[in-house]
Amino acid sequence: MLAEIITIGDEILIGQIVDTNSAWMAQQLNNAGISVKQISSVSDDKQHILTALAEAAKRADIILITGGLGPTKDDITKNTLAEYFGVGMVENQAALDNVLRIFEKYNRPMLDINRLQAQVPANCEVIVNKNGTAPGMWFNQDGKIYMSMPGVPFEMMYLMEEEVIPKLKTLFKLPVIIHKTILTVGEGESFLAERIADIEDSLPAHIKLAYLPKLGSVRLRLSGHGDNENELRAEINDYAAKIVERVGNFVVAEEDIPLEKAILNYMTEKGLTLSVAESCTGGYISHLFTQHAGSSKVFFGGAISYSYELKESILGVKNETLWQHGAVSEETVVEMVEGALLNFKSDYAIAVTGIAGPDGGLPDKPVGTVWIAVASAKKTVKKKFTFGNKRQQNIERSATSALFMLNNLLKDVEK
Repeated sequence: MLAEIITIGDEILIGQIVDTNSAWMAQQLNNAGISVKQISSVSDDKQHILTALAEAAKRADIILITGGLGPTKDDITKNTLAEYFGVGMVENQAALDNVLRIFEKYNRPMLDINRLQAQVPANCEVIVNKNGTAPGMWFNQDGKIYMSMPGVPFEMMYLMEEEVIPKLKTLFKLPVIIHKTILTVGEGESFLAERIADIEDSLPAHIKLAYLPKLGSVRLRLSGHGDNENELRAEINDYAAKIVERVGNFVVAEEDIPLEKAILNYMTEKGLTLSVAESCTGGYISHLFTQHAGSSKVFFGGAISYSYELKESILGVKNETLWQHGAVSEETVVEMVEGALLNFKSDYAIAVTGIAGPDGGLPDKPVGTVWIAVASAKKTVKKKFTFGNKRQQNIERSATSALFMLNNLLKDVEK
């Protein structure tokens, strides 16, 4: 069973908003056993929408549409759908009652333009939108299912979870789709592929392996289709176990979570704490940790010490170390990380100092030079990296490298 998602709105195409709806919808469809064939974004143009609908019907069994359902003249989805199906518009009583209910709830007068929200193509089944005035519209035409929903995320999510997915499950016998993700750090995509080539070659036709690289990390995702969930899950887990054994220390997590979340989970389980001393990353590592609920169980905080003065006063870096070796040096990063351990009283610490760029480089320390150290009371590990000349990439690579080093130290010390 194949689906296609079409998002409508000029605001997406000009980059004014990010299309998060499609990613969320694709996850829900996959969980229900429906594969997404294509995702498209189209402008608020009638012909563009008509073309997208006709092409989608050639590829997919289910076409899900979001956006363009407001009461103003720039929202043309309903009228375009009526033209696509060759029907007129009618006022739907259930949709009108819903609009009246919402305006009464907020004690606001309803304008004539709001009443237009109850106008729908004559051949649709109205799915009442309890979170907004724009109704969902379900069409069953020529063996294809079309579902049009508002683009407002919480309205679309309600309709998908409470109405659309349950309705699709009752109409179709859907297969099982299972994904298993293995997070790796520190090994490139091509090296991983070479390392597990024979395992990948042995996969049956209904299980596929995808490589999903990001700066410093690669997610290996096994995806399988079948009719028996337990058998399929066991089969995928068996192949995942083979990959994990082969890849070894580069595996950080066997679930689809970010690296920092995997570290938080591990440290929470072990009752361990962490602090940071950031220079060139400017608080980015702290942000990675604190964006996750429950991070306070592990993450104490730390210092963003850009200047020599703060490195000395907060972290205890010696003045002579800074002037003899510079802020970007092995000696400085070691004193930073050990100062964080001592002053912030955590079990583990991370320190990063470097030249993020695009300027500030020196002949012996070009842009992209970064020193990273991680430490516990038992051991300190430090390493020099030479990245490129793009500031944001250098910050992200520094953070990922620091997290990988911390992960390795955790596993090494806690053995």
